[in-house]
Amino acid sequence: MNVELRQLRYFVTVAEELHFGRAAKRLHMTQPPLSQTILALEDTLGALLFDRNRRGVALTAAGEALLPEARRLIAQAGELPGLVQRAASGATGKLVLAFVSSADYSVLPPSLRAYRAAFPQVRITLQEATSDLQLEELLHGRVDAGLLIPPLPEKAKAELDYLPVLNEPLILASPANLPELRGKHEASLRTLPPLPLIIFPRAISPSLYDAILAVFRAAGITPVIGQEAIQMQTIVSLVSAGMGIALVPQSVSNLRRPGVEYRPLAQATPLVETGLAWRRDNTSPVLKGFLDLMRKRL
Repeated sequence: MNVELRQLRYFVTVAEELHFGRAAKRLHMTQPPLSQTILALEDTLGALLFDRNRRGVALTAAGEALLPEARRLIAQAGELPGLVQRAASGATGKLVLAFVSSADYSVLPPSLRAYRAAFPQVRITLQEATSDLQLEELLHGRVDAGLLIPPLPEKAKAELDYLPVLNEPLILASPANLPELRGKHEASLRTLPPLPLIIFPRAISPSLYDAILAVFRAAGITPVIGQEAIQMQTIVSLVSAGMGIALVPQSVSNLRRPGVEYRPLAQATPLVETGLAWRRDNTSPVLKGFLDLMRKRL
């Protein structure tokens, strides 16, 4: 049983006019084809929709039941072009975005605010994940984009595109009230007590791990690694507990914990980069809108 939208429009017009002649005039057509269309609709539905007699035209019980539903279907059909156009432009849909924990204290919040303001109807799903896990999710098409710490492995470069979004120095996160740091704006690794180093595992983020150890090598120090943790929140919490010191990206200083102090380092440090990666063959209009916004923000 197929009911055409045209039939419903004709039905609603007759129901509103309760007169076939006036309804035909309103529809810019003659009465015979209008009557034939209504008869065909009644035949398809298996019920009379109008009571036709010498006194005029009236809706039957079946017609009364159909009228609000027909109006609803016509209204929904009228919304389809706008819905399709919004989806095609990236104004509606879903964006799945992964991010490393450090991005939560730097580029992620302002980027999300700007994107939400520009595309309020897009549903955003966020997944916190380390860079290595993000790469797997991206390569398998389970996330649209990921804020991660480069570099991209050679095997991923053939399928992923990459956009640098932030470069920042490393700073010291230390237990509060260390005598060696009292009254000092900057910290020198050479004057710190020999506290264990809390660091990301190299397998999770080799570039960040190597950058941190390079700072110690430049200072002529071989640190003792006391703990490894894969989340910035965990690293800072371990520092707060007095378990050691850590070198973290500067934006992590936005993460406040009792018992932790942040200081810039006296010596120069390598810059830690955060970037956005996505599948090159992902043609999602929603992703394109997000990428365009991120490029404008750089």
